[in-house]
Amino acid sequence: MTSVEAETHKAAGNKALQAKDYDEAIKCYTQALEVSAALPVTGEGAAPRHVYFSNRSAAYLSKGDAAAALEDAEQCIKANPTWPKGFSRKGAALHTMKRYDEAQAAYEGGLEVAPDDAGLASALEDVKKVKESSNKPRVNPLASIFAPENVARLAGHPVFCKYLLDSEFMAKIKLIQTDPNAFNTILQDKRIMDVFGFLTGIDMRAGDMDEQESEASTVKKEAAPAPAPAPEPAEEDLSEAEREERKRKHEALEAKERGNQHYMKKEFVEALAAYEDAIVKDPSNMAFLTNKAAVFFEQGDFTKTVAQCDEAIQVGRANRAPYPDVAKALVRKGKALAKQGDLANAIEAYRDAQMEHFDKTVERLIKSTEVERKKQEELAYVDPAKAVEAKDRGNEAFRAGKWPDAVKEYNEAIRRDPSNAAYHNNLAAALSKLMDFSAAKTACEKAIALDPKYVKAWAKKGDIEFFMKEYHRALESYKHGLEIEPNNSLCVQGLQKTSARIRDASSQEADMERAAHGMADPEVQAILGDPVIQQVLRDLQENPREGRQALSDPGVAAKIEKLINAGVLRTK
Repeated sequence: MTSVEAETHKAAGNKALQAKDYDEAIKCYTQALEVSAALPVTGEGAAPRHVYFSNRSAAYLSKGDAAAALEDAEQCIKANPTWPKGFSRKGAALHTMKRYDEAQAAYEGGLEVAPDDAGLASALEDVKKVKESSNKPRVNPLASIFAPENVARLAGHPVFCKYLLDSEFMAKIKLIQTDPNAFNTILQDKRIMDVFGFLTGIDMRAGDMDEQESEASTVKKEAAPAPAPAPEPAEEDLSEAEREERKRKHEALEAKERGNQHYMKKEFVEALAAYEDAIVKDPSNMAFLTNKAAVFFEQGDFTKTVAQCDEAIQVGRANRAPYPDVAKALVRKGKALAKQGDLANAIEAYRDAQMEHFDKTVERLIKSTEVERKKQEELAYVDPAKAVEAKDRGNEAFRAGKWPDAVKEYNEAIRRDPSNAAYHNNLAAALSKLMDFSAAKTACEKAIALDPKYVKAWAKKGDIEFFMKEYHRALESYKHGLEIEPNNSLCVQGLQKTSARIRDASSQEADMERAAHGMADPEVQAILGDPVIQQVLRDLQENPREGRQALSDPGVAAKIEKLINAGVLRTK
């Protein structure tokens, strides 16, 4: 058992989780935990069991099993109490279980470990809002306005503070809090009106303000000051080492800004020097390393880009960088790998980024890269020599009457050499033997698309359409083949038998079946929906002379002939 094996199971779990196959993800993470159980906790060969618990917790929660997710989150914290994501997983599980107080405590515990973690801070605010909303009783608007915490604001007002000492005034306030219907009567008290205006910001007596009201209005504007940002520690409160560290971090940010300016001007040598300066001054900030990787990417040195991103990720995790920052480095790594043609590992990097911080843009990037990888794999599979071998095996199976085996081998030949029209035509022949005419016709159409002058494919297409009773289509296919090779025996015979079948299909049952096939043809439906053709058909019934005159138009005549051949229009 090695940590590499455990990481392999984890990677498989991540892939399953992204595909929303939660049971498979749970299985893979469990395997990672089982393998890592025999490995050392720290040192060489150690496996990050806390990560496996965390990921399995996410899979359980996605599946809807919050209790199991909570259990794994607690195991994650137990395995690594300094890793903030464990607290995040625990809080998410408790939040889902509507245990808001415990969820809040979990997030707060995580912030004690990682005070600057934006994800934990955001989750904490969310659970506080939900908790407040769930606990808040349904109150009338007036009771909310005259709530105790708002009435307490009056104590700081030079005029209204005196009202709080008046028992009659306070009795009226309590009455409003319990019975909003009493407000209109109590509002006759000038003091209540003034306080209501102060608390709501509404001028209740505009045009009739005395000196006291003017003063109240002035104070009202100052009643809800914007929260001030948290002050930084005073310089004299810091030790010498802390002042030096602050100075270095400030200088590092300045160096990074210089690097950004050079980067935007495509002055990459200067940008690298500035980012290096920033890294020396503050080696704990992964952003400087990620920016350096961006320069390597622009220079086309994708190997260095990948290595720099790996270093950035390592530094970020060691210093508890925000998840979006780690995700950004993983995405950049993925793009560099994609440039190198390593699409499988690029997709893996993108998926790891989504585990850190989900982003819809990256999700689209994963899908487009998967499409490219599929094309890459198909291209790598092409081997004309092996295609010939597969075709020969298919021919042997075809002659032996083993149609399914023939289909399998012809498909293999197509995968090995998709540009060979003959392989598609062979596949059509085998599919026809299995009576799968729809798929056989599609194979013929692919052969013709690859080689429009491939007469055998036109003849095979006509034969298939003949069996499908699409006689009008069969006639067209045979005629196309004869335009390319006028004396082609397959097309000549096909044209003759189809024309004869159209003439001989005199029974009502045969006519109805042929007409049904014709009516299913979108082209026939379009002709019948053409107003000009509709008028010609009416003229042929009601005014034959006008109808025959319309048939002198080659376009109209061709459409009428198609309706006849399709069995939709009868001439008998």
